[in-house]
Amino acid sequence: MRERNAAVLEVESSSKGLLPRAANGSRSAGGMGDGSERVSSGRVRRTAPLVGLTARTAGEAVVAGLRGKLAGEAGIDAEFYVRAAERYADLLGRSKGALMKAGQMLSLVSVGPPVPSEFKSAYQTALARLREDAPPMTGELALRVLEHELGCQAQSVFAEFDCEPLAAASIGQVHAARLHDGRAVAVKIQYPGVADAVCADLKNAELLTTFLGLMGAVSSRRLRLDLRGTAREMGVRITEELDYRREAANQAEFAACYRGHPFIRVPEVIAELSTGRVLTQELARGRTWSEALTAEQELRDQWGGAIYRFAYGSYHRFCLFNADPHPGNYVFHDDGSVSFLDFGCVKRLPRERIATMNEIMIACFRNDVRGTWRACVEAGLWRSSDPVTPEEVFAWWRHGSALWTEGRSVLSPAAVEAMVEHRYSPDSSAFNALQYLTMPPEFTMLGRMEMAVAGVIAQLNAGIQWGALLAELFEDGSPLTAMGRRERAYFARPDRCAQLGASGIQHAQP
Repeated sequence: MRERNAAVLEVESSSKGLLPRAANGSRSAGGMGDGSERVSSGRVRRTAPLVGLTARTAGEAVVAGLRGKLAGEAGIDAEFYVRAAERYADLLGRSKGALMKAGQMLSLVSVGPPVPSEFKSAYQTALARLREDAPPMTGELALRVLEHELGCQAQSVFAEFDCEPLAAASIGQVHAARLHDGRAVAVKIQYPGVADAVCADLKNAELLTTFLGLMGAVSSRRLRLDLRGTAREMGVRITEELDYRREAANQAEFAACYRGHPFIRVPEVIAELSTGRVLTQELARGRTWSEALTAEQELRDQWGGAIYRFAYGSYHRFCLFNADPHPGNYVFHDDGSVSFLDFGCVKRLPRERIATMNEIMIACFRNDVRGTWRACVEAGLWRSSDPVTPEEVFAWWRHGSALWTEGRSVLSPAAVEAMVEHRYSPDSSAFNALQYLTMPPEFTMLGRMEMAVAGVIAQLNAGIQWGALLAELFEDGSPLTAMGRRERAYFARPDRCAQLGASGIQHAQP
């Protein structure tokens, strides 16, 4: 979402009333535009330029590299990578389909075309535009979609509706409004035609597979990466984001899990004003991401802790997590709490799978090399016959990560980049472990969440007592911080205990 509207802000004064309906008064599906407003769904026009762009970019890299060596230069200059990154972002931005959504997913983590680490920021910056530069619908078109979906005139349900969008993203945009009972709400409206474009892409089973191969350049590496399975997993998540009824159900589930929580807030859904293409929810008021970055250290520490606890606490306690953790989906509050928005991309995992992964976390936390190796084999990540030592696997998890440190530690952007380089670079000392790693496709979104959450906390420069936090979450250790004690007291409430018991979790009493 556009940075200036990263948070869903308060409705402005009533001087901005309801936008008049279209002159012809049409509210039918056919009245949503003459076709120029709709998104193209031609797969060939998207796929062919992508392949051509990748081949051209790779060819330029080879030529430029050879020229640099012949001239005695260090190699390809930064300008080349900036141009290549811009080409990827421009092409994906024009695709308006599944490729754009996949590009957005990749923009949240440190993956992409195989470039030297010093130039990866160029790709991340360019791909990040896919989250920010979505042109909005006109207010008139947004109202026509809204009225068609709700089956009534907007004035009958909204006392005010701001025709200027608060935020615009890849498949829809958000408008502030006020109900007749005085409640301030946020109304997310899906762009007409975008679902058709995405679904048309996903009918081509090879499209995402080819795209992931080109972006990751993994075909030349001896990695056990199931590209087809990963593409299918991404395709499922992308398809789910198109259905706002599913998102409303996801959000209602998270709201029930955290209702009354001391520092995690999830806006309530207004179900009667939500459909497959419209989602109405409480309006969250607070600081934007850019404002949060300049806040005092104590607040940034609390916000970082809240984000981590929401991401991993949801995974650990309720077997689900929000797989779209980028800054535009957070609203920051002066009491240290965070409101979490956008639940279109939610992943659920079986309890037994989470328990198996937790064994790896616990063994790593205890500095148990052999235990880490056994847990990884049981999880199916490595085979006992692989030519990999337990020490190499243990180092793949722990080396260079601030998450295993005792005491308060700031997770810096440089530390996150180093962690990603260590785990996934073919030039890393951990590559022998990486090349035999078998990562199940169902973990695609978990990896995305892990890297994105770490990146957000790092940008906040938030300091966290990582050892105490990990012991609390994964070993049911006694909380050592004020945040931990408040959260433990919350989940010890009778109503919360009943919910945790239904999820199969048993927590010690404070």
